[in-house]
Amino acid sequence: MAVRGRDHDGVAMAFRYFLYVSDSKIDMLLPQIDPGFETKRTTKYGVNLQMVAAERTTESAQPDRFARLERVVWHLQDHGDLGSVDEPGQFFGGVLPMSSGALPDGGDASLVFFGGWNDHTAVGLGGSARHLLGSVPGVDASQAASSLMPTMLSQLGAGSELEDEQVVDAVDGLAHGHRAALATVHQAVRRLSLKSPAQNVEFVAKRLLHGTGPGGVPVLLGSPIYVALVD
Repeated sequence: MAVRGRDHDGVAMAFRYFLYVSDSKIDMLLPQIDPGFETKRTTKYGVNLQMVAAERTTESAQPDRFARLERVVWHLQDHGDLGSVDEPGQFFGGVLPMSSGALPDGGDASLVFFGGWNDHTAVGLGGSARHLLGSVPGVDASQAASSLMPTMLSQLGAGSELEDEQVVDAVDGLAHGHRAALATVHQAVRRLSLKSPAQNVEFVAKRLLHGTGPGGVPVLLGSPIYVALVD
């Protein structure tokens, strides 16, 4: 889906081709950011032979998903803890060449994973395939837990060269498990980049995991609010 965005001054910006939009994250964040966003006021004017009557009504609005997404992203940019890939806050965003696909090969199709690198950091973005724009056969709402870190790490670690006990430790959240979790993400990004071509994507994501991975490479894992192709 291509959407032409606008900046705060209303100036048209380049098209973005959205690949992934997490309606569940938007549904959670928007009422905290702008409780009145879903309601709009309209003024109806009624005219009869003798007077003009103005009736103000409040009606439920159904803004499209991109207007709702834009409201959330603007708030995070202006008021939220939105950092960069190299210095993430609670949320982070950027533009990177990233590969995408379902991991592991032949595994649970409920997880979609984007992986890429900049000069310093290995970046992984994982979430439920039901948020991909377009139909995804065989993926239902009950699989939304793919956006949760323990589930994601378990799925990313399946079929990898990491020992099973490392993945278990990662889910337990122990110090050794933290290192194993970083290694799991690092390896998933590497595996994906070897099998799938990269495309430039723009994204904003919730930070799930951040630290120094194998070889001293910083590793960042997030669950995206949106991912879009950009030129």
